[in-house]
Order: sequence, then structure tokens, then C-alpha cells
Amino acid sequence: MKIHKVTLSTSDVPEKLRNIPQPPNQLFVLGDDVNELLERPCITIIGSRKVSAYGRAVTTSLAGELAKAGMVIISGLALGVDSLAHKAALDAGGLTIAVLPTKVDKVYPSTNQWLADQIIQKGGALVSEVDSGIPSMKHLFIARNRIASGLGDALLITEAAEKSGTLHTANFALEQGRPVLAVPGNITSPTSAGTNNLIKTGATPVTSVQDVFYAMGLEITGQQRKAPHSHDPNEQILLDLLFSGVDDGVELLHQSELELRLFNQTLTMLEIRGHIRPLGNNKWALQ
Repeated sequence: MKIHKVTLSTSDVPEKLRNIPQPPNQLFVLGDDVNELLERPCITIIGSRKVSAYGRAVTTSLAGELAKAGMVIISGLALGVDSLAHKAALDAGGLTIAVLPTKVDKVYPSTNQWLADQIIQKGGALVSEVDSGIPSMKHLFIARNRIASGLGDALLITEAAEKSGTLHTANFALEQGRPVLAVPGNITSPTSAGTNNLIKTGATPVTSVQDVFYAMGLEITGQQRKAPHSHDPNEQILLDLLFSGVDDGVELLHQSELELRLFNQTLTMLEIRGHIRPLGNNKWALQ
């Protein structure tokens, strides 16, 4: 497949990257048209190379579900979280973009060449600003991160240690005005110290794909969204109202026509069972 070159001077570089600090002067693309892929909602998912069983599970689950919902998954094709995110997107029948710190026809690490081939074959793309003849150097790995975060509409870090290199990407995302999301982990686990610290400093905690949609201001529509069901008629009343778009507690009480004590009891049971979640300010949402 031919490598396609886009340049800043000809305005072929994706608009998302033209407005970031230090935009790339050129990009090399192998695979599908990146600008077409970027017309869809996109999320950048990154994290530790040395991923734990917990990090593996949450990355695979979140990336797969987001890909099924139609999001393009962007990552860096590195070992660990990056590879898991790409693979989960492909396994879900979704699309994914890999941003490389090397030439697009010289995949790093080479053990992920098979994954790069799958990304291209299934409608995704490999992207890099590195031209031929430039040797692989450490600064290119950090520079790559600004492109990875810039292509996404938000950045999600699923697992990272306290001094993880992924924190460079979080800083790039903040400079670019992208929402930073992080998956909380066990407070005794060093592999989650970085994500837990990000949450303490203002990153949005993510425990489900609904948290991602809410943070990005997106709605799950059509096939991706299913009407919830309960055998309790009072619970069903509230579920139907929430499904229709009513999220204010006062309005839910009014439209449900339930007695206040019964309303509060029903709302509590729905939350305990994991069917709904509080958004703050007496607002509620389906899980």
C-alpha cells in the first residue's frame, strides 16, 4: 500500500492538529484516509507498557465497548495498554488509528507488525510525522504523544504508574484543550498511582463507557442504546423517564407521580442495583 503524505502548507493535515501547539509540518499515512476517520468521534487511549491484569481487563473492556459504539480508538501501538486498545477495537469490529514514533513502514516495536497489518486491513491507519532517513530517537517518542492526544476528542488513561511516560501525553492533552479521563485503581497498586494522582488533580474518573460519553458530551443512540427493564413497576416508571431524557430529580418526581417516600426508595434501589448513577445537583443518568 502506498504511503500518503499530507502537509500543513497544503492544509491536508487534519484540522484537529493544525490548531495545537507545535503542529506537525507533515504527516505520513499508511491505510485509510485519516480525515475521513476523524469525522467520527475519536478517543485516545493510552497507559502503561507493563500492564497489570486489572489494567488489561479495563482497557480491553472500555476500548471494545467504545469501538462498538462507533468511536475510533487512537493509540501509539506500544506494548501494554496501547496494543490492548488497538486489538480490542479490532475485535469489536471497530476502527483504530496508530500514531508511530518511527516511519509508518517501520513499525516499532517490530513484534507489533501483525497488529499494524490488521489495523490497515480493517479500515484503520498508521500515522507518523517521521520521514525516511531519520533514525529512531527518544525525543520522537515524546513528540509522537502530542499527535496522539491531538487526534482524539478526549484522552483516556486506563493504567499508569506515578512516573509513567503517559503523563507527558496528559500534559499535551491539557495544553490542547482535550478532556483528560482516567480509570481509578487500587490505592495500594503502584501501577495505578499515576491515574489516581491525575484524578486527584482534576481528571475525570471513568468506571464505565457511560462516563466517557458524558465527559465528551455524547449520547448513545440507535442500536447502541437499549431501553432498560425492571420487574418492579415503580422502577420501570423512573427508568422509562430517564431513558426518554428526563434527568432532573424534581422533574422525575413530578412526572412519575410517585409519593415522595416511594420515589426516594425506588431511586435508591435503582442506584444500589447499578441501574442509575448520580451526576450531582440532583441530576441522574442511566448506567
